[in-house]
Amino acid sequence: QVQLVESGGGLVQPGGSLRLSCVASGVDFSFYNMGWYRQAPGKQRELVAAITTGGSTKYGDSVRGRFRISRDSAKNTVYLQMSSLKPEDTAVYYCTRGGYFSTPNYWGQGTQVTVSS
Repeated sequence: QVQLVESGGGLVQPGGSLRLSCVASGVDFSFYNMGWYRQAPGKQRELVAAITTGGSTKYGDSVRGRFRISRDSAKNTVYLQMSSLKPEDTAVYYCTRGGYFSTPNYWGQGTQVTVSS
């Protein structure tokens, strides 16, 4: 059974940083592209970042240059380093299996990120 467990969310001031982690189990992590999506209140889920098995990355327009996705296959973990956070980054962030070329087929339970002074 595939499980994706996110951690690292919380409350941060504008301009601050956070690092989200997602540990995958029940899946051969190295075979799959991984991603981060987010959903803000009243808005649709949107791609934040995604990474292929080979390390290619892509980002949503609103986070490009501020966020960085990475993966550690030895730890079955994908990370999202978020910097220069803005109030509009406030959302529930979801780790996904897939999501680089197509719609993700597995989602974590989400972790809340709130950017506020």
